[in-house]
Amino acid sequence: MNLPNLISMGRLLSVPVIVWLILGERMTEAFWLFLAAGISDALDGYLAKRMNAETTFGRYLDPLADKALLVCVYITLSQSGNIATWLVIMVVFRDTLIVGGAILFQSLTHSLSMEPYAISKVNTLFQIILATVILAVLGLNLQAAWLVDALTYAVAATTFASGAVYAVEWSRRAATMEDQE
Repeated sequence: MNLPNLISMGRLLSVPVIVWLILGERMTEAFWLFLAAGISDALDGYLAKRMNAETTFGRYLDPLADKALLVCVYITLSQSGNIATWLVIMVVFRDTLIVGGAILFQSLTHSLSMEPYAISKVNTLFQIILATVILAVLGLNLQAAWLVDALTYAVAATTFASGAVYAVEWSRRAATMEDQE
C-alpha cells in the first residue's frame, strides 16, 4: 500500500460520509468533502506517476473509487431532486456497461488489461465538476443555474461518447476473440 493507493482508498471511504451528509442536508460539509475527494482523484494519479508508484492494485482501485463516488453522489443528488434523473440514468448505465464488459471479458479470457480512454478522463472530470458545482449551489448559495445547465449537457455528451467508445472496444475485442476460436 503506497501513498497514491492510500489516497484512492480515502476517496472510496469518503463515499458513505458524503452520501450521509447530502441525505442529512448538510450541503456545505458535503461540498467540502466532495471537493477534497475530487482533488484526490487528480492527486493520486499525479503522485503515482511522479513517485513511480503505479501498481496493478491502484489501476483497479482508482477507477473503482471514482465510480463509487460519482454514482453514489449522483444517485443521492437525484433522489433529492438536485440533478436530472435522465443524466443519472446515463451515467449509471455507462458505468454498468464498462464494468459489465470488463467482468465478461475477464471471465472469458482471464487477460483483462484496462487503460482509460482520454474521453473517459474528460467525462470523469466533467462529472466531478458538475457535482461540485451543484453542491456549491446547495451548500454555499452559489448562483450558477446556467453553469449547472451547461455542465449537465457536457456530462451527457461526454458520457455518451465515452460509453460509445467502450461499447465499440468491447465489441471489437469480442469479435477478435471469436475469430481466434
